[in-house]
Amino acid sequence: MATVAIVYHSQYGHTELQAKAVARGAAAVDGVDVRLYTAEEAVERIDELDAADAIVLGTATYMGNISAGMKRFMEASVSKWFAAAWRNKIAGAFTNSSSFSGDKLNTLQGLVVFAMQHGMIYVGTGMFPAESDPDSMNAVAGPGPEVTNRVGSFIGPMAASFQVDPPEAPGPGDIATAERYGRRVAEVTVQFLRGRG
Repeated sequence: MATVAIVYHSQYGHTELQAKAVARGAAAVDGVDVRLYTAEEAVERIDELDAADAIVLGTATYMGNISAGMKRFMEASVSKWFAAAWRNKIAGAFTNSSSFSGDKLNTLQGLVVFAMQHGMIYVGTGMFPAESDPDSMNAVAGPGPEVTNRVGSFIGPMAASFQVDPPEAPGPGDIATAERYGRRVAEVTVQFLRGRG
């Protein structure tokens, strides 16, 4: 049984919806056990993450960067860094902000660097931009809220919630993107553990 842990920080609930979608996607893969932690819970139960085969991190993008709640978790992991406790675990990340950009790339790059600091193996989306409706890329308005990977991210799911309260935002395409990503991370984790047989 492979274990995928999802650690997220969500101030208003948007990123929590993404985290739950990632969890659904991962849980849909045979032989995968999913554990969902808020960043606060993960700090208190950090030793439990040593048993995980994959750790996926999720945070809202605030002021173009990782939220303070997620940073607290990251800084609490220094004891794991010294022990190389998370080396060779599969890693992934996702984020949400109130606009199409919001400098979300900076947030995901920070989470990738964190994973690399721990010696983890990072998994991207493996999705083309506007994957469920590629023709929408030919319109000035671009992909709508129902389109998967509408923001066109390869590094990890990026949701755009604007000023809309959950559960109306993130849109269905962003939630579907997160779910597909959870499945991809779980599949890569299982493959990593069992080999490509």
